[in-house]
Amino acid sequence: MKNKVYINNKIKSFNKKIYISGDKSISIRSVLLASQAVGVSRIYNILESEDVINTLKSIRKLGINYRKINYYYKIQGNGLNGFTTKKKVVINAGNSGTLARLILGLLVNSKKEITLIGDKSLSKRDFSRVTDPLKIFGANISSNKKRLPVKIIGSEFLRPIKFTEILGSAQCKSAVMLAALKTPGITKIKAKKSRNHTEIFFKNLKIPIKVLSKKNYDHIEITGEYNFKGFDYKVPGDISSSSFFIVLTLLSPKSQLTIKNINTNNSRIGIIKILNKMNANIKLKNKKIYKGEQISDLIVKSTKKLIGISCPSHLNSSAIDEFLILFLIAAKAKGVSTFKDLGELNKKESPRLDIGINFLRKIGIKVKRFKNNIKIYGNPELNLKGNYGMKNFRKDHRVFMMSCIAALTLGGSWKIHDKDSINTSFPSFIKLIKTLGAEVF
Repeated sequence: MKNKVYINNKIKSFNKKIYISGDKSISIRSVLLASQAVGVSRIYNILESEDVINTLKSIRKLGINYRKINYYYKIQGNGLNGFTTKKKVVINAGNSGTLARLILGLLVNSKKEITLIGDKSLSKRDFSRVTDPLKIFGANISSNKKRLPVKIIGSEFLRPIKFTEILGSAQCKSAVMLAALKTPGITKIKAKKSRNHTEIFFKNLKIPIKVLSKKNYDHIEITGEYNFKGFDYKVPGDISSSSFFIVLTLLSPKSQLTIKNINTNNSRIGIIKILNKMNANIKLKNKKIYKGEQISDLIVKSTKKLIGISCPSHLNSSAIDEFLILFLIAAKAKGVSTFKDLGELNKKESPRLDIGINFLRKIGIKVKRFKNNIKIYGNPELNLKGNYGMKNFRKDHRVFMMSCIAALTLGGSWKIHDKDSINTSFPSFIKLIKTLGAEVF
């Protein structure tokens, strides 16, 4: 079966309502926390992507039983000390940095050696930002020059720590929080602002946590060794997956799209704040709070007069997975868009900052770069002709989807490789854009 797509025509105007798959970050967290609960948890609307399936496979290797029943996953948790292994275990996180980093936090009290591996892309990423604090808890950890594979043997004598997270990484913060859950005493974390799904989940499960929010940092205290009961949870739609359809709509003349039941947690909607500063037309309707998370319908209308902006860097962490698609908007905006402090993009599944800049230049957009700051010189009249190709992007799912949206809105004839990369986060992506009228072969 071919692993590439061909797009030769722009998408026509549309007015539709769609549902997006479950949030990947929350799907992974719900499975991992269910594995630590006492009793049965039922998780609905789990994103059935490779990252989440690998999470389910990982807890099964650690002695946790689960099965799918109709529209939900039933997970039998055995408590904070419930992981059981008869021998050394190898856990394959695939492409998922979230799974790899968070599960290490849960292994700080493992009795047997556990080896964590991943695919070629994940194996290039730095794990010291997680393993360093976990060693302070008392876990015995070794790695391959700060990268995978990582071997971990837990400790029976864990001690709480004081930890400062300066990168704005929710993965690192959450790994420490999960380790704190298994550790007696109070762990104190000072964390640069980032996604707060783990904090919300802890509060919802009545895990003893205190969060004091300051301008740039959150101060978090967790009292460990609290056994919590199994829970029911319905995963809301994913804002990161929605972002591709938001931009598709903004750049498609006379189009409107309603995206139902999306997680609009304030730590995740940086893309909406940035786009609305660029004169986009995006509204949040039917807002409600579900177990601490804000859920909304997104109403998006096409926009002719997008304008360039100087993007406030404090919004970076809340839009970290959406910058590639934001670059596409900047390419069509009037004026210059400036983005700063984007070094974290090159620590993702691929060097996204480098790839994004090269992509913009490929389609004729002027870009200036100084270290991790860039200026994008927009062209509202951008209309592509001729042949274009995308390959050799380390099978990064977000690069693939961004390329598809570019082809459908900017014109030209495109051949885009590594279609299977979408299985990482959004397996139904192509099927869904076809329901809007896209011609993808």
